[in-house]
Amino acid sequence: EPKTTAAFGSVGRRIPYRILHVINQDGESLGNMHRAEALKLMDQHDLKLVLLRENAEPPVYRLMTGQQIHEEQLRRAEKKKASPKTGMVQKELSFSSAIAKNDLETKTKQIAQWIEKKYHVKVTIRQAK
Repeated sequence: EPKTTAAFGSVGRRIPYRILHVINQDGESLGNMHRAEALKLMDQHDLKLVLLRENAEPPVYRLMTGQQIHEEQLRRAEKKKASPKTGMVQKELSFSSAIAKNDLETKTKQIAQWIEKKYHVKVTIRQAK
């Protein structure tokens, strides 16, 4: 899935394709059209062109308002945040057996924060000389 993680936003006038499939801001298909026609339509209605599917033939673009783009970005960010994390996060902390009391307290607080976040914590204690 190349380009699916690309930032969602207005592509401006940098459209590398000659023929585009365009969808209006209400979600209705306007069909295939030349890049110049799509840009003219974009200017007439004061909208922005956003790439939806690059892999399709021809690539699918949608005309959107700035507000619609912002809302879609927020929706995608929420979806990404809600998706389960791949793999378990492991934190490692190592310190000497001759650690000062204040340093030990600080590191203990850090370990407690990591455990609250459900991280696996590995603690290594080195013997002081």
